Amino acid sequence: MLCKISEKPFDDKDWAFEIKWDGYRAIADIRNGEIRLYSRNGLDFSKSFKKVADALKIQSHEMVLDGEIVAYDDKGKPNFQWLQRIAEQNTDLVLIYQVFDLLWLNGHSTENLSYLQRKELLKDALIEDDVIKYHDHVLQNGKDFFQAAENMGLEGIIAKKADSEYKENIRSSEWLKIKIHKSDEALICGFTAPKGSRKHFGSLILGKYLNGELIFCGHTGTGFTERSLKEIYQKLQPLVVKQSAFKITPKTNSKATWLKPELIAEIKYTELTKDHIYRHPVFFRLREDIDNTDVKFDMDSPQKQPEMKAKATTKKAPDKVKKIGKQQVALTNQNKIYFPADGITKGDIIDYYQSVSRFILPHLKNRPQSLNRFPNGIEGLSFYQKDADEHTPDWVALQKIFSESNDKYINYIICNDKETLAYLNNLGCIELNVWTSRIPKADFPDYLVLDLDPSEKNTFEEVIETALAVKEVLDKAGITGYPKTSGSSGIHVYIPMGAKYTYDQVKDFGHVLMQLVHQELPELTTLERSLQKRDKNKIYLDYLQNRRAQTLASVYSVRPKPGAPVSAPLEWNEVKKGLHPTDFTIHNMAERLQEKGDLFKSVLGKGIDLLKAINGLGNV
Repeated sequence: MLCKISEKPFDDKDWAFEIKWDGYRAIADIRNGEIRLYSRNGLDFSKSFKKVADALKIQSHEMVLDGEIVAYDDKGKPNFQWLQRIAEQNTDLVLIYQVFDLLWLNGHSTENLSYLQRKELLKDALIEDDVIKYHDHVLQNGKDFFQAAENMGLEGIIAKKADSEYKENIRSSEWLKIKIHKSDEALICGFTAPKGSRKHFGSLILGKYLNGELIFCGHTGTGFTERSLKEIYQKLQPLVVKQSAFKITPKTNSKATWLKPELIAEIKYTELTKDHIYRHPVFFRLREDIDNTDVKFDMDSPQKQPEMKAKATTKKAPDKVKKIGKQQVALTNQNKIYFPADGITKGDIIDYYQSVSRFILPHLKNRPQSLNRFPNGIEGLSFYQKDADEHTPDWVALQKIFSESNDKYINYIICNDKETLAYLNNLGCIELNVWTSRIPKADFPDYLVLDLDPSEKNTFEEVIETALAVKEVLDKAGITGYPKTSGSSGIHVYIPMGAKYTYDQVKDFGHVLMQLVHQELPELTTLERSLQKRDKNKIYLDYLQNRRAQTLASVYSVRPKPGAPVSAPLEWNEVKKGLHPTDFTIHNMAERLQEKGDLFKSVLGKGIDLLKAINGLGNV
């Protein structure tokens, strides 16, 4: 039995609610002394998930079960990637078969019984152990249950009509899928040629069935690693054909290679247009457990409850094109809520950055940007993007830089003006993450960053104490440092280097400084890099932010945290008891700048004499 989609959670006494697991849907057939475990498209799971098949042997009744095979990561959360590792490598990771329905019991079909009757029988008949678990439900309170699932970082919930019968291979409105993040499956119908130094393919061409006809629904060119590009490309080769499977061949952004539409991609996206095109699709994974004939648009409207019909809706602000700097910039969804607890919208974020642009732009100028995009606000799906995609306007400055870790050239966006700043904010960049070096001297950082990173058990007063210990060390060496709030829970101290020294020289000097700080506060601080080995009561003295291509939220950046805090420069006399990391927000930062000016201006200055500073430390 399959689900339809509901856009929002609801409360209803006639409905039950379950967790939506991030795993493989699986039927377990325990009859006639045999155990069969298979996917909804008939794929045999008994060898891939031998642990589950073996655990089913303890059952004392003849049954056909419906459930989800779920792998749990080291944080105790369902993790699909770990599940694939088990399937591919049969590794010994935590694996559970969450059983949520009963289709057959001791010679009798139970499919014509109600959902609640089936669950009652299942609860009595199922023998649980470490691998086989009865998946429980809650009644009526769907909204609270959805919020709890969101707080736990889960995929979403499933709503099931309490009196619903089990209808095989039917996508029923009596079962509803309510997702926290928008995701969907689409057929891979082709791929475009790669551009620049990218290998294998540029983007996947997506399609989906609508009323029996395969229709084009966009491209996805992000979300891939070098490894996944290669692995997917190899799987695409046997499916290459001369003609596209679409009735009308769509126009693609570069030369296309067409495929039999057999492979299925799961994508995450921000919106589905009325023309059935996914906006901002990001590749998530391949789905081999789904039948390609089931990848189709559900044309029924989402389930609506009576209370939802009466609820007032927020009028959507129209998209607009605004003259910013020298360009006409398209600004979309300006009233979309980015900070739900504070009522701060996407438009508010754009307005903030424009109001402080003359102060922040000198700190962004000629620096490669690593985009951290929140297209649906701080509680929605976010993703990182370094490589500018093909939709980037031609007036946005790009810089091609070779990445050793990715073994390819990356087209970084460079933000030198107000219009590019607005463009990045419109993409969902709440914060702006930049390199510590500038083009063309990309291998010589302008400043050194000492990052004081507290654990959850540290107070901000302890962070302040550590920052003052940093100042003592710098004073003894004759170095002027410039503190700022991280905008989260820590403090950063910047030291001007003037782009005169290599990344390794700057990083090694930062290590020396942090060692001296640790000597001052050995009970409060740690230099241990490993999270597993690190003392959970200590502040991590992080000097490794000073590596090539490492990025930090720029000064004056808004951070994606409740309250919309800003990473704010400080005067040293402000670094004292009573300071809070959330003191500076988008509501008061512009006023502070008018009063104090750019306290970080000197960070971009000529920099320290490193040899002189080292000699000074030798006398400490």
